[in-house]
Amino acid sequence: MVGLQPSERPPTTAVKFLAAGTAACFADLLTFPLDTAKVRLQIQGENQVALAARSAQYRGVLGTILTMVRTEGPRSLYSGLVAGLQRQMSFASIRIGLYDSVKQFYTPKGSDHSSIITRILAGCTTGAMAVTCAQPTDVVKIRFQASMHAGPGGNRKYSGTMDAYRTIAREEGVRGLWKGILPNITRNAIVNCGEMVTYDIIKEKLLDYHLLTDNFPCHFVSAFGAGFCATLVASPVDVVKTRYMNSPPGQYHSPFDCMLKMVTQEGPTAFYKGFTPSFLRLGSWNVVMFVTYEQMKRALMKVQMLRDSPF
Repeated sequence: MVGLQPSERPPTTAVKFLAAGTAACFADLLTFPLDTAKVRLQIQGENQVALAARSAQYRGVLGTILTMVRTEGPRSLYSGLVAGLQRQMSFASIRIGLYDSVKQFYTPKGSDHSSIITRILAGCTTGAMAVTCAQPTDVVKIRFQASMHAGPGGNRKYSGTMDAYRTIAREEGVRGLWKGILPNITRNAIVNCGEMVTYDIIKEKLLDYHLLTDNFPCHFVSAFGAGFCATLVASPVDVVKTRYMNSPPGQYHSPFDCMLKMVTQEGPTAFYKGFTPSFLRLGSWNVVMFVTYEQMKRALMKVQMLRDSPF
């Protein structure tokens, strides 16, 4: 390893873990309004009586964002950001930072390349591990994003992020913080496979066929493809997860009950509500996150090499 450049020296698991969490937080800061718009579009229509009483209805990504700014103020676009950043530091660090390590664990000894099945297993494993740890932060984030309030002076159910954790645990029990964990595990296993496996394969092929070098264009193309694939396969589960986690006690008996009511009341197209903001958000999030992640890995490895250097 002596004499290797930072880009040639394999990053440690700790470096990947820290870089993934930090890069994901940076990506969340830039794309959070799109995520909030996606949540609002996904829950629209689940309660027709309440919806009829509301003056604000959302139409499209830009329309949703403009309506929220006009009726609730610009800060509403970042409602739940604190919980979102808490989520990324625990969630992304595990599912992205540990992906390579888990992939190597599943790869047979002596094999030069990991098969697609191995990569999918690694993506499912790290995705499920991440959700188990980060589920309470996801519940709180969605509750904030879904809640409507009339401008800066409007009443809100939760006074802050920590109050939301306490209130949910008090009113719904500790299990309320893990509400919707099964659809969330399913959704994030699919998303993680769509993102990590697609990114992994596209990047590998671009490098193997010398179409691009290991730099920004390569990372951008790989991340864009990963975002589109992840959105396409995960949108139905994502809508069910969002509605179930945001629902009051008793509205749905289970995630499966939520899915059946969506189909019977709104039709199959309900599973792709918010698809455009989902792709805009997930696509842009992937580009920002993976480009930042790759650069942070190199920067952290350079710092580590300087620290380990005897000179």
